[in-house]
Amino acid sequence: MSLQAISDRRRYLALTLAGVATLAGAGTARAQSTPAPVRRRAATDEHSVTAAVKIEVKARPLPAFDLRDRTRLQFGKLHYRTGVALTSSYPGFGGLSGLRLDAKGERFLAISDKGGWFTGRIVYSGHEITGLAEVEAAPLLGPDGRPITDRGWYDSESLARDGDVVYVGLERVNQLLRYDFAKGGTGARSEIIPLPPAAKRLPNNKGLEALVVVPKGLPLAGSVIAISERGLDANGNLLAFLIGGPAAGQFSIIRSNDFDISDAVLLPSGELLILERKFSLFSGVGIRIRRLSLAQITPGALVDGPAIFAADLGQEIDNLEGIDAHVTPEGDTVLTLVSDDNFSMIQRTLLLQFTLME
Repeated sequence: MSLQAISDRRRYLALTLAGVATLAGAGTARAQSTPAPVRRRAATDEHSVTAAVKIEVKARPLPAFDLRDRTRLQFGKLHYRTGVALTSSYPGFGGLSGLRLDAKGERFLAISDKGGWFTGRIVYSGHEITGLAEVEAAPLLGPDGRPITDRGWYDSESLARDGDVVYVGLERVNQLLRYDFAKGGTGARSEIIPLPPAAKRLPNNKGLEALVVVPKGLPLAGSVIAISERGLDANGNLLAFLIGGPAAGQFSIIRSNDFDISDAVLLPSGELLILERKFSLFSGVGIRIRRLSLAQITPGALVDGPAIFAADLGQEIDNLEGIDAHVTPEGDTVLTLVSDDNFSMIQRTLLLQFTLME
């Protein structure tokens, strides 16, 4: 057996074990109290900590995305640019489930699914990511100024940003939080935003997994688009919601090939890209990106769109849960993806970038 085949089998086993742990936890009402095998402790479990702390994050380059053909760069409509695997001695680093970048693709805001913020700067050499700098960690605060984990709220899974206004979606408790970063940045207190009744009834651990704010100049401007991981309508399609804005309501996204939603990003063109993943004991982990038209999204609509990217264990993937986009000075649309390592020793935190080929 070749070294590459051995490596592939090891990665398959690692992600399979991680998937089994995730599936086992999903059926538990308080999965946070049922640790997966070989887990690191998240520092946000220490409820007394409310201030941001500086941390060091190391980056190991990933010069190729395809493990079987390291010269391959094109994957569907995406062209691989750069990637790194991130590690830190800080016990709360990991579990990254949402990511938002500034217009330059440098400053970032991320959330951990253990109720934590991460901020910092992506360092580049040309278009290659070389590391992270000025990284800080802080707990998400509730309306009372205490960490949301004090309330038993952990599963912070989705993130959207509109200037100084930041939205965070929480699974299990099915809550939507609004933060005004003009009032203290990551030290700001949250405001609980009312959700439609159907959103409050989303299945345990399958709730709000993707959030997008529609900016001015596009249809539905001012709306928050909230998409469930695997909340299903009567026809087995994925439930999504328009919150606020000119046309609040509910719509559905066609679910196909057992993929679930893990995040979304809205491009300036008005196209909505949805990041999806699936897990099987037989085939392992799969990742897909589909392109939807914002113009099709209205209350009561059923929307669908083509896949523009797909990857499996033949590529450098893990549990990819976050996606964002920025446009370079040269006019390239760059997609940035981040993975959630579930605080597991057998998974990785990956930061990957691709150019979207129109």
